[in-house]
Amino acid sequence: MDIQSAKDIIEKVWEDRQLLGDTAFQNSIREVIEELDKGRLRVAEPVKGGVWKVNEWIKKAVVLYFPIQQMKVMEVGPFEF
Repeated sequence: MDIQSAKDIIEKVWEDRQLLGDTAFQNSIREVIEELDKGRLRVAEPVKGGVWKVNEWIKKAVVLYFPIQQMKVMEVGPFEF
């Protein structure tokens, strides 16, 4: 995955939500989420002096992920804690 092209795609979809209906854009969002799940991308990462840098485009990808996923009910049985 080319980070710059993924970033450009996410920014483009963020500005035009109608693009969420396009499978190619959905796949790009899912690819970013997969990289995030695998730990290759981070929403925030430490930089010099204990300061954290937030990757806004990855935050946007997370938000865009919700409307392209189908909601489903999951049973967990008796749940105690």
